Amino acid sequence: MIADTSRSPFAKAASVPYRDVEWTGGLYKERFDTVAAVTVPHLQRMFEDRDVSHVVENFRIAAGEAEGDFAGTVFGDGDFYKWFEAAVYTAVRTGNAALLDQLEAYVALFARAQQPDGYLSTKQIIGEKQGKGPMRQGDINDFEVYNMGHMFTSACLYYRLTGRDSFLRVAEGAAGYLRNMYEEAARTGEVKTAVCPSHYMGLVELYRTTGRPEYLALARLAVQLRDSVKDGLDDNQDRLPLKQHRKIVGHAVRANYLYAGLADLYMEEGDEDYRAVLESVWNHLVTQKLYITGGCGALYNGASPYGNFFHHQLVHQAYGYEYQLPNVTAYNETCASLGGVFWAWRMFLMAPRADVMDVLERMLLNVNMAGVSLDGKKFFYENMLRRAKKLSYELLWGQSRTEYITSYCCPPNLARTLSQTSEYAYAVDGDGVWTGLYGANTARFHLKNGAEFTLTQATDYPFDGRVTFTVSESNGVPFELRLRVPHWAGGARLSGSDAPLEPGYHTVKVEAPEGFACVLELPFAPRLTVGHDLIEESRNQACVEVGPLVYCLESAGLPRGVRLPEVLLPVNAKFTPVPEEIDGRNVHAFEVGLLWQPVDEAAREALYRPLGAPTLKPVKARMIPYYAWDNRGWGEMSVWLPLAWRS
Repeated sequence: MIADTSRSPFAKAASVPYRDVEWTGGLYKERFDTVAAVTVPHLQRMFEDRDVSHVVENFRIAAGEAEGDFAGTVFGDGDFYKWFEAAVYTAVRTGNAALLDQLEAYVALFARAQQPDGYLSTKQIIGEKQGKGPMRQGDINDFEVYNMGHMFTSACLYYRLTGRDSFLRVAEGAAGYLRNMYEEAARTGEVKTAVCPSHYMGLVELYRTTGRPEYLALARLAVQLRDSVKDGLDDNQDRLPLKQHRKIVGHAVRANYLYAGLADLYMEEGDEDYRAVLESVWNHLVTQKLYITGGCGALYNGASPYGNFFHHQLVHQAYGYEYQLPNVTAYNETCASLGGVFWAWRMFLMAPRADVMDVLERMLLNVNMAGVSLDGKKFFYENMLRRAKKLSYELLWGQSRTEYITSYCCPPNLARTLSQTSEYAYAVDGDGVWTGLYGANTARFHLKNGAEFTLTQATDYPFDGRVTFTVSESNGVPFELRLRVPHWAGGARLSGSDAPLEPGYHTVKVEAPEGFACVLELPFAPRLTVGHDLIEESRNQACVEVGPLVYCLESAGLPRGVRLPEVLLPVNAKFTPVPEEIDGRNVHAFEVGLLWQPVDEAAREALYRPLGAPTLKPVKARMIPYYAWDNRGWGEMSVWLPLAWRS
């Protein structure tokens, strides 16, 4: 859900309304079209199927319109609200009136399931009706408040894009229930942390949408009460008082949702202590715990970094120690990096910086797009950086995408995010436009200084670095166009100038808007990237990046008989662009010469083996963007490749 900071006093920029920006071509439009045509209806079938997810059926039972017990995941309500967002985005963009009517019918179902006091969580409502529990707020891992948080953001979006207030009324009823609950907790001191705190973002957005100050006050109270939790956990980031946070620790999704919500609260109230927390924790993430793909939360299970032998915790899908970034067992839950996008966007609106937008782009184009297959039907829960031919141990989640995952939080989260990417294309302030994601698009602007105009981007980004901007339909009022030069784009140039642009934002003053045009040239040669010395699993290895995209090597890109662990990447390797089609979609691939060191089959299983005499043989390989992997059947894959220091 994009934050509407147009009236937020401590935000330095604001999003552009969804209807005012539209992708006109390229990767983002292709992904949007796939989500609209395939992913949204596919997910709807999963949620409607009583034998698969049971999610919609739970609402019907809670409303007294069907018989049966609660089934499925406790966070299924929230997953459905996330799907609802994706459906709203795609229905509005494509003019799908039938889908909008279906959404209104779902809202009516939510209203019928909602209790008179505003409470809405299907598991507990069904239990109450049947007289066998569970109790409301009895277990934080029942995700009741998480579900409501996603309800709030979904209802706000539905109102903004359709003008219908039916869902907003349901959301305000639930917010009233939360207000009573939190005020009672404040009086009694019986406080629990709501896991995966989506409701911080949701309550602030409810305030922005309705203008009712009690929702902002409720968000503030919910955040402040975290410090009253007894025996807090790094798992929920509540062992330390919030204003003492300086490192990113614990459960990755919960952390990213927490800090995204805290950024929302800061932009409304300006608490500088919270700003210091956000800056410090963000810096810790991007300098010591973020994968090259933008993946977040390295470990399936990790010891709490603030723990020790006498005060020890086990944290699921955890941020581990600094530089602890394994590849085969990389967890990187898709929702964690989606939460990273939400957090990054809010950090950007707080203070527009190119390096923050670079991270958002890295997350979105690499790990997030890899979370869904090219056909839009299959999903990853976790996102490894290397897939081995076989493992001697079992991982929690499968190593290939699948149509339905027991923990189905990621697919609808992906769907809503990929359907809203045009809202990350620009941000605005009083007299200027900040470029965010580059891609072919058309956008209409109405700036506070009175400037009105249409800005068009023509580009094949993220596959090419030439981005052309043209202005039309202007009322003649000057404005500033602030162009992002990514950190990897040293030597970028602007049309008409030979002076290289440094990474950061470059301001172009558009004094005569009508007919204005300029071209930004970003260098797009493949480059080798190496990791910090303390990232043990990437020592003496490199990955290939082209523009904002991370590339990988799959078995399908190697000659028959050549195993991926047996190839080396020369430091002076030459890359040749080649056309590649995967699942009916054009993928920008590169052919590269590698060196092959065959390993005797009998020796492969030895824990240690003699190095032997080098018998390096040249072979040709084809690398593809990481987002496109696992679409050609089973095979090995790796982002990092061992280096050869001679060809």
